[in-house]
Amino acid sequence: MQSLIFNYALILSFLLSLASSLHMEIPSLPNPEPVCIRDFVQENQMVTVNIYTDGSKGDGQRLDVKITDTLGNNYAVRKDIVGDVKLAFTSQDNAAIDVCFTNYLEAKWKHHGSRTNSLRTIELEIESGASARNWNALQASEKLKPNEVELKKIESLTEEIVSELQYLKSREERMRDTNESTNSRVKWFSIIIILSLIGFGVWQIQYLRYYFKVKHII
Repeated sequence: MQSLIFNYALILSFLLSLASSLHMEIPSLPNPEPVCIRDFVQENQMVTVNIYTDGSKGDGQRLDVKITDTLGNNYAVRKDIVGDVKLAFTSQDNAAIDVCFTNYLEAKWKHHGSRTNSLRTIELEIESGASARNWNALQASEKLKPNEVELKKIESLTEEIVSELQYLKSREERMRDTNESTNSRVKWFSIIIILSLIGFGVWQIQYLRYYFKVKHII
């Protein structure tokens, strides 16, 4: 039984180690537009953004990175990054985060033809929740055995799944309440429109009868 649990732990730890890695190339321009990658994170969740870029400082390019979310929270801003860069933060809300890169062609290189097609190659890896934690440091500080570390990973993953399900449940409840409120308002609005049309029709008939009587038509 213990060996079976340990095998499951190894499988889950392998899945946790698979992070969303992305390769892209961003050209340098005098007035570049940001190139953004979006990922969703939960509230109070640890997030690490691992970036590797080629090039070097002074090569005529300035690569900046900015991390924000769709609710307007700012998490990190780094200018002129090269090599390995690791950014870590804790999310403030349930929202999508945007990791945006902007590659500027520096002014002194604008008139150099050899630099007009320059670009930076970027390897981006975004980890959140259990996969973002430093398990090696935890193992060393608490003196845990490898199987104990795997079980802690499973526990963290389970807590994330439960939290995600609770969030989805709360969103479903809010949407249901909104739908019920909207249906109620539409129903009463329709009733008011029907009563108004009936009242207007009765008034119009009475007015026409009065008009015809005054004109001695009927």
